[in-house]
Amino acid sequence: MTAYSAAFDWTRRHVDAGRLPTAVVGIATAEGIVALDAFGATGPRTATVDDHYRLFSITKPLVGLTAARTVERGLMTSLTPLRSALPEFAADDIQLQHLVSHTSGIAEPPLDAPQGLRAPLLAGATARDFAPGAASRYSSVAFEGIAAMIAHTTGRDWVDGIAEWAPSIGADGFTLDEAANPHEIPDAAAAGLDKDRFLALRHPGAGVLGRASDLLQLGSALLRNEGDVVQPATLAMMRRPITGDIPRLAPYPPERGQDWGFTWNLRTRAPGLIDQDAFGHGGWSGTEFWVHPTAGVAWVLLSNQAQRPGIDIDELDNAVIAGL
Repeated sequence: MTAYSAAFDWTRRHVDAGRLPTAVVGIATAEGIVALDAFGATGPRTATVDDHYRLFSITKPLVGLTAARTVERGLMTSLTPLRSALPEFAADDIQLQHLVSHTSGIAEPPLDAPQGLRAPLLAGATARDFAPGAASRYSSVAFEGIAAMIAHTTGRDWVDGIAEWAPSIGADGFTLDEAANPHEIPDAAAAGLDKDRFLALRHPGAGVLGRASDLLQLGSALLRNEGDVVQPATLAMMRRPITGDIPRLAPYPPERGQDWGFTWNLRTRAPGLIDQDAFGHGGWSGTEFWVHPTAGVAWVLLSNQAQRPGIDIDELDNAVIAGL
């Protein structure tokens, strides 16, 4: 781990300062995992590298890869309308491309959505923040629509879709099963999340549990880009910016230098990064997963703190790249 000492020092510093209760940090290349360590404790529970965490929105690219595999099979395209899977969705202008790129305009409910996810999704046929494709506003409820399209075209639940490809690359820890015993989030309630209500959703935009090694194995497979998860042409499609120069609405302002591809967050214009050739995703509790194809490295941070003042993830990304 000596080459990446700055990245591990960054993590240790924030855990020691109390900004993060725990953190598991790992780095992978196309050959596999090259560095992995755990820091801190959740109450009396000391973190280990094999612990499960709530991935929250890192769930989105996992579902995106599953949807992309469906595209590969010729069962739908990025232009397929949501209404093809949900006839009760009373509009035909929202397509898969809008759902995967946060450009659908569907009004966003809270992450723990008291009324469930299907009702606000269907309401988005008429109740919208903007016309599809006119702007970008981060959306988790859109992934309920992607999940419906996966189920409609394949006859399988989105969770089963992930289970179809993940174990083959050594990522056999992705699950929704609470028996995995993920680290709890001490400030979840204070940050406004009702845990029981959230778990009942089986949220296709935020619900997966996983280990650092699962994400690192995925990162390694994507760096190899040999068709282990999706074909190279498919990954290239997923990395094409969809959002372009349309307005970015909160919480991702233009100055962050971020585009959306097919569920991937693309940091190709991020002014704070040494290497802007990056795609990946973050999650609500401080989880991060990023892949740098040109540098040939992927990295993961798993943590469990919803409110994180003083944390700048670009610092960690730069420390990983500098370790090369």
